[in-house]
Amino acid sequence: MSEQAGVAFVLGGGGILGSTQVGMLRALIERGIRPDLIVGTSVGALNGALIAAEPSLAAVHRLSTVWTSLSESGVFSSSVFSQAARLARHRTHLHSAEPLRALLDQHLPVRLIEELPVAFQTVAASIERASAHWFTAGSITDAVLASCAVPGLLPPAAVGHEHFLDGGLVDSIPVGRAVAMGMREVYVLHVGRIEQPLTPPRWPWQVGLVAFEIARRHRFVEDLASVPDGIRVHLLPSGAPDTPGVSVRYRNTSRVLGRIERAHQASGNYLDGVEQHR
Repeated sequence: MSEQAGVAFVLGGGGILGSTQVGMLRALIERGIRPDLIVGTSVGALNGALIAAEPSLAAVHRLSTVWTSLSESGVFSSSVFSQAARLARHRTHLHSAEPLRALLDQHLPVRLIEELPVAFQTVAASIERASAHWFTAGSITDAVLASCAVPGLLPPAAVGHEHFLDGGLVDSIPVGRAVAMGMREVYVLHVGRIEQPLTPPRWPWQVGLVAFEIARRHRFVEDLASVPDGIRVHLLPSGAPDTPGVSVRYRNTSRVLGRIERAHQASGNYLDGVEQHR
């Protein structure tokens, strides 16, 4: 990790909306911005691990292909009958984590976090300890599966004698972690939700959505407010006119390419503006 540069990419959670981060990554790497550290939560852990393995345009293009072919990969593509059978059998989740494990094993050139050429960390929520757990060594696949274990959709991930749920429950956009690790320039790759203003709910179904979004954002807002002087934080724009608070259509990949392209254009424009003002 470079002590002089101290550049971090922080990738937040967001399910199928995580394709937005691919466009942001492309804009960053096209401009020669390379990370010394990547921290990711949930789908941000998936994207982050694959880029930590090779921070190049070729890897970004492969990641784009992964996203556009997500349906064919088998992740979240089981039939309604299979989902019902799995729910009846396990009572806790609709989908198996094995297709996601296979996807990671297929695209990762190394198996351990400490073997990655770029320092990588991801977070998950420990069930037994009711706290955040940061994975900084060991199996990349186990760590990413733990951070991606969306409650109700995927089973709790077992790592050793402990069980984990989605990292977004404890740190949805882990800016504070990057700062704590000594990074001086932090690029935040989110999925667009934080760009949408929150308003008081008007209907019963909106109450839960607003409450969930507050819970998801408050840590991020506090982290930003406590960033010390001298550390630059760049909140890359998603380019999306609107972003749903909850990804109900989490298996629909029809808008993946559009999200990638809009984020690439918007983030590229932002980065060019930053460079002009240096």
